[in-house]
Amino acid sequence: MITPLEIQNKEFKKSFRGYKESEVDQFLDDIVEDYEKLYKENIELKDKILLLNEKIKQYTNLEETLKETLIVAQSTADEVISSARQKADIIIQDAERTAKKIVDAANEEVRNIRKEYEYLKKEIFIFKTRYKSFIEAQLLTLDEFYSEIESQDMNFGDQKALEEYIMEESKEIEEVSMEIEEKVDDLGA
Repeated sequence: MITPLEIQNKEFKKSFRGYKESEVDQFLDDIVEDYEKLYKENIELKDKILLLNEKIKQYTNLEETLKETLIVAQSTADEVISSARQKADIIIQDAERTAKKIVDAANEEVRNIRKEYEYLKKEIFIFKTRYKSFIEAQLLTLDEFYSEIESQDMNFGDQKALEEYIMEESKEIEEVSMEIEEKVDDLGA
């Protein structure tokens, strides 16, 4: 490529019938000036192109780095999500096991309470039956006692025997009453 300096330093040979030298010099000066502008502009544009190419390389490298970062971030996010799902599954399984244990324990406690309730019902029934039998036996004894008294014509001398008999029967009634109270206490009443 011809430089502006080469154009400016160019010397033409003189001939007899040539162009007017001042016009050629003026024209060459104009060409040198325009060519010099174009030459400088061309150099500047080449520099800009180099600079832009470097920036493009930087942006390309940055783009590649960003792509790699996004890929790593995506894989990390996938791992975190997978890990969170696994932990959630474990927590749910533990909660279900715990809930099952609690329900089983509650059911067992209900069964035990029902057994105890049935046992207490039987004990109350047995207690009522025994107490009723005892009272009936005491009534029979009293009836027999009063029948004996009525059948015998008791005088004042036999009054002492009557009091002794009544005392013995009272002691028996007290003993049976104490047994009944102990049984009632045992039943929790």
